[in-house]
Amino acid sequence: MRVLFVTSNEGKFKEAKSIGEKYGIEVEWLKEEYLEPQGNDLEEIAKKSAELLAEKIREPFFIEDSGLFIEALNGFPGPYSSFVFKTIGNEGILKLMEGVENRKAYFLAVIAFFDGKKVLTFKGKVEGRIAEEMRGDKGFGFDPIFEYSGRTFAEMGEEKNEVSHRRRALEEFFGYLKALR
Repeated sequence: MRVLFVTSNEGKFKEAKSIGEKYGIEVEWLKEEYLEPQGNDLEEIAKKSAELLAEKIREPFFIEDSGLFIEALNGFPGPYSSFVFKTIGNEGILKLMEGVENRKAYFLAVIAFFDGKKVLTFKGKVEGRIAEEMRGDKGFGFDPIFEYSGRTFAEMGEEKNEVSHRRRALEEFFGYLKALR
């Protein structure tokens, strides 16, 4: 089985392709940026984005959207994670968290899959905490401040891909596709 992954992020594509192979799913890359509507619910945003893309892409495809949700900040930045990272970055989040004891946080990934008729969603979540400082020299986005099992995602390097929220969502999605065959 073959499915298109619509993303402009090569790293996300490579991760999805590798996981898909384990399920016998061939993931092809459609390198394209797309309009991402704003909203308060990550699943609804991903679903709406896929519905808009389905108007021009007629074959089955999927997209992925992720967010960092911090308990002490009432889930902020959540669906606004990309914008928040671009504007205040890791430094800004650490500043917001100065003196805050409750550092619980989680990453959530949502896959929105257009099967040719309708959009289905699949989720993956990984719980952790916000570190007191940036750590690690590898990683993307909030990886240097998101701590999982004592290490930040940035400190974990490629090992992060074995436990990430994206992997969990992709495994749920590819499991669904495999069951269809």
